[in-house]
Amino acid sequence: MQNTPSNVSQVGFTWRTLSAALLALFAGTAIAQAWPAKSVTVIVPFPPGGGTDAFARPLAAQLTKQLGQTVVIDNRGGAGGTIGASIAVKAPGDGYTWFMGAAHHAIAPAMYPKLDYDMERDFIPIALVATPPQVIVANPKNIAADDLKGLIEYLKVNGKKTNYGSAGSGTSHHLAGELFKQLSRTEITHVPYKGAGPALQDLIGGQIDLLFDGLGSSAAHIRGGRIKAIAVAAAKRSPAFPNVPTAAEAGLPGYEMSTWYAMWVPKGTPKTVDERVYAELQKAMNTPELKQIWINNGSEVPTLTSEQFGRFFSDEVRRWSKIAADSGAKLD
Repeated sequence: MQNTPSNVSQVGFTWRTLSAALLALFAGTAIAQAWPAKSVTVIVPFPPGGGTDAFARPLAAQLTKQLGQTVVIDNRGGAGGTIGASIAVKAPGDGYTWFMGAAHHAIAPAMYPKLDYDMERDFIPIALVATPPQVIVANPKNIAADDLKGLIEYLKVNGKKTNYGSAGSGTSHHLAGELFKQLSRTEITHVPYKGAGPALQDLIGGQIDLLFDGLGSSAAHIRGGRIKAIAVAAAKRSPAFPNVPTAAEAGLPGYEMSTWYAMWVPKGTPKTVDERVYAELQKAMNTPELKQIWINNGSEVPTLTSEQFGRFFSDEVRRWSKIAADSGAKLD
């Protein structure tokens, strides 16, 4: 039997590899050209009314116009946003299910040791959507103080009788509250909810006293006088609320906590579709209508590429892990 020369085998292997690559490229291009052929679902891992919703819903409305297909918001709240992520990770990677998560999903690995997903392994990062600062807000009837100094003085005396809500254990709201307690040397009872929306409603209703919230969800209620802003946990004042001081200006240096919202798709989504999703998001967020909504909610339009956002998220996982450890926050 005559052996096949090795160089012939290598040529055959190379041709097969090239053919497979070309087929994959053509298939991906065809999918991208056909996409979207039906409605798109965006899983939001919190109930309606929270910060994620404040950006997700106007974004979905604009994308519906652009894509010619309905973009539907599917709220799946609970467990600090991890239930929604667990649902999204099981969706097919076909471009028709997106996941709009938040800073909470960089915190979750430090707070929830038995997650059935890994954001960096099981999802494809697409785009950072919004970056509003955290804000300390109070029920005006429950808390008489109008500034941070007065609030801290009140809590020194009444802290154990005072409570603060959060979007759930292990969320940025929760860690913001714990860091505040640590820096101000006060004691406040944590009341976790299934999302910022329900927590806000109870803050407005007086069932809770304080909330360390993302400005996106609190902005409309601050303007409406239903809650009052004490300070923003940022390095500079928010252009949306220039009269609200930073925590450092108000006497609590070191208290800086920002939140953010972002879009992912399940692993396996074709790269050509990933790129199209990114392009459509950027186009939507840079429309005059959405840019104004973002400004009103205390955020600029982020400009990170998908690759830059992926690196940003990895850095955030490490950063929040340290904040969680230093604050001593525990699941309630």
